[in-house]
Amino acid sequence: MNETIFREYDIRGIADTDLTDEIARAVGAAVATRLEREGVRRLCVGRDVRQSSPRLAACMIEGILSTGVDVVDVGLVPTPVLYYAILETDCGGGVMITGSHNPIEYNGFKMCRGTSPIWGEEIREIASQIRGGDFVTGTGTREEADVLPKYRRMVVERSRAERPLKIVVDAGNGTGGLVGPQILEDLGHEVIQLYCEPDGAFPNHLPDPTVAKYVADLQRRVLEVGADVGVGFDGDSDRIGLIDERGRMIYGDQLLALYARDLLERLPGNRILFDVKCSRGLEEDIRAHGGEGVMWKTGHSLLKAKMKEEGILLAGEMSGHMFFEEGYLGFDDAIYGAARITGYLSRSEASLAAMVDSLPKYFNSPEVRIACTDAAKFRVVADVAERLAADHEVITIDGVRATFEDGWGLLRASNTQPVLVLRFEAASPEGLKRIEGAFRDLLGVYPEVRWEP
Repeated sequence: MNETIFREYDIRGIADTDLTDEIARAVGAAVATRLEREGVRRLCVGRDVRQSSPRLAACMIEGILSTGVDVVDVGLVPTPVLYYAILETDCGGGVMITGSHNPIEYNGFKMCRGTSPIWGEEIREIASQIRGGDFVTGTGTREEADVLPKYRRMVVERSRAERPLKIVVDAGNGTGGLVGPQILEDLGHEVIQLYCEPDGAFPNHLPDPTVAKYVADLQRRVLEVGADVGVGFDGDSDRIGLIDERGRMIYGDQLLALYARDLLERLPGNRILFDVKCSRGLEEDIRAHGGEGVMWKTGHSLLKAKMKEEGILLAGEMSGHMFFEEGYLGFDDAIYGAARITGYLSRSEASLAAMVDSLPKYFNSPEVRIACTDAAKFRVVADVAERLAADHEVITIDGVRATFEDGWGLLRASNTQPVLVLRFEAASPEGLKRIEGAFRDLLGVYPEVRWEP
């Protein structure tokens, strides 16, 4: 068993080598055992479009059934539909088989107690359970449930639009194409579909709407048809990306600022939760519109848990996970997120580009991802944090975010891949280049780190 598949907020690895039939069955049995001991009798299982997902779902279900826990199999669905299905079918939790936005050879398991994520130390305890063979035994039953129609009606009922928009939707051949365009059409919008046919080979591009090369076709199509907005979904539809009418990418912190403005118009004084990769401008805009910003760790499970712990109504991160408690069900849902932001846009006289241009201005780098071995990445981050703390104010809730006179730089270890993640921000292009250079110099002494020129 490859121990590195047990990550901070999910289980993720190479489908054909790390996620064998035996491992999938064992994870199913371990999760079901934990929840059965808490009184859970039914679990939902869903899967994404990846070619390995049907095999892994079948083995996962076998493992759960072997404990005596029943399974509601919701089949091919977006991850937020799996969360909704847990509520709709009165299950005590669930497992989503998904590789999300990762390269085609990956897959993984997102596990829930109720709709709350199983994460952190508990995932490492699942690894120990598997090693020790600590499973209850029994004979569960499996049933199928088609929840997509109910989910579609639910999202439409919780959304509204005051005027129709022209929207291009790029689902990246992931699960978003199953229901996302239809919901936007139900709300009265004109929808142009791009790569909305589910296909686990991802023949057009990987489904990650936060990476520039993967939204190039969406940008072109928005400009070609004169759309008001372009919407991109990741592979399992829990992350959203936007393109404005001028063809520009809208980053996660910018999008969260717009969601925050919408919320604070109705409920001033609320706190908005965001991750350490977000711009200083986000916090400034939240404050300017009567709210309070709260910074936390990166990771959908970590933000969701913090949101519930603190009673926060809205949260989001740079990766495009957006979480809605006010008016919704508290989890990250790119499809509902698309309905919500297009509804907000339909009620405004300003265009999306004008809204974004009204946000505080800083110069930001894209997210920089550089190779570093899983064995070394956390050690490297800890060492760099110590070196930075000698001369800078640092925030170490997740990696290290160091404050410079005119900006900041962030270094953290990815929880899903053998990479280091960096981001930089400054008041000027010159400052941005200088801060990036400082981090290049700091990382240049580590042979495990490969930062290309």
